[in-house]
Amino acid sequence: MIQVGAFPGINDWRKRTTRAPVNPLDKSTIVSIYPKEVDEKKATIQPGRFIVKAGTPSNPSLLVVGPSSWWKEIDEDQPLLEIPVSSIQIADSVVKDYCNGILACNMSDAMPGLFYVPGEHDIHSIRKSYQHELTNAEGRQKNWYMILVKLADSLWARSNGNPLAISDDMRMAAREMNLQNKDWMKDFQMIDMVRCFACGALKNPTYPVCATCHAVDMSHPNAKNISFAQSFGGTK
Repeated sequence: MIQVGAFPGINDWRKRTTRAPVNPLDKSTIVSIYPKEVDEKKATIQPGRFIVKAGTPSNPSLLVVGPSSWWKEIDEDQPLLEIPVSSIQIADSVVKDYCNGILACNMSDAMPGLFYVPGEHDIHSIRKSYQHELTNAEGRQKNWYMILVKLADSLWARSNGNPLAISDDMRMAAREMNLQNKDWMKDFQMIDMVRCFACGALKNPTYPVCATCHAVDMSHPNAKNISFAQSFGGTK
């Protein structure tokens, strides 16, 4: 019987999420050659936070995960039913949930260098038994980097050199591919976009030509070096 003013379920042992003994052999290893830390949080399972440190092809990082659990309510008179989730399902979820939705990641041949293997492993064991997977992960990551760099080149041109168009992942890809000579890899300060006097579109004030309508701002100090034909894509 519930007393007036009581909060049902707070002290009810049937509603407690107590885990059963965990199988010590149920373990999987997440391997990362991705140069950013992965911090995946899953609120519906316990344990539900998984942090994979940044890694490189020469020094991969590892995270050994075990099984987790979630609980299902049957009815008010029965305890919560524990639903175990195997370590291989947890590892698969951590990798896929992080990579899904990342720009230019297609989850096949172009994606961050993350993968998982069954069992508990150290670096020596991974290199000995899973070198092929390491090589494939490096190839997929390079493909992803190349796509990001191409997208950055396109966005840089279309935005009239706006540094805000370039994402951190694009800059990371250029660094990893040794492409620091890209114009968009320079240390830019935040700029205030201005309206083009001809069409009203936002443009970078450090450039004399509007990327939208190609009108030339004659008050710009470099405008005198641009001919009328050049500014409108014509020929001399």
